[in-house]
Amino acid sequence: MITIINGGTQGLGAAVARRLVATGFTDGLLLVGRSADRGNQLAEELTAAGVDTAFLQADLADAEAPTAIVAAAMDRFGRVDGLVNVSAVTSRATLFEDTPEHVDSQMAVNVKAPYFLIQAAAREMIAQGTPGSIVNVGSTSGHGGQSKLTAYCMSKAALTVMTKNLAYGLMRHGIRVNQVNPGWMETESEHRTQMEQDGAPENWLELAAPGRPLGRLVQPEEVANAIVYCLSPDAGLMTGNCLDIDQSVQGAGDPPLPTASDTVSP
Repeated sequence: MITIINGGTQGLGAAVARRLVATGFTDGLLLVGRSADRGNQLAEELTAAGVDTAFLQADLADAEAPTAIVAAAMDRFGRVDGLVNVSAVTSRATLFEDTPEHVDSQMAVNVKAPYFLIQAAAREMIAQGTPGSIVNVGSTSGHGGQSKLTAYCMSKAALTVMTKNLAYGLMRHGIRVNQVNPGWMETESEHRTQMEQDGAPENWLELAAPGRPLGRLVQPEEVANAIVYCLSPDAGLMTGNCLDIDQSVQGAGDPPLPTASDTVSP
């Protein structure tokens, strides 16, 4: 399996890449991201571990990026069998703070880019005449989400519909499409977001973890396990599924009342 991982240079994307190499489910990887330093370093690490890995620097906000990414994989490996869409924008804005430009930026990276990456990859998979597997990374926020993340939550809800729609449409071609929805996850980018956008203290994680039902945040490695399972032959016929990797049960229990910080005002 030749696999493209967009957003594959850090956090969850890097964890997926390492897990794929460890399980032997891939023969080649194309890592896509904005940081050349991180991308090239990880590509060298995984190549040394026995899987031919290349890095492509790309910005998913660029409308031409999906076509260029799949073309790069074809040039390097001659085929595409798997695609993992990890990259996302998670900037804050409530209903009354939001702007058309901000909503467009969320949709461009979180919805439009995965959609056209799937389009380009599926074309090659169908031309090859072999089965393919695609995994989108959504979010439990796509079920409703937080008031300060309205556009982001909208984008992840759209991704869920996309996953189910394309799973049905591509089924006859032997291409499976699934989605994994992480909850609040401990990553480098989350640390930066907490510090820079939410004004959280340096030790925010120590303060946040005890308030979670299981006493910690979701870890990238456990989400990566689910993603690699969905991507791999082990998942069998599974397609159109959206898995929540979180410490909550949708529709069960009494939901908490909104706090003052959850309420938006014009």
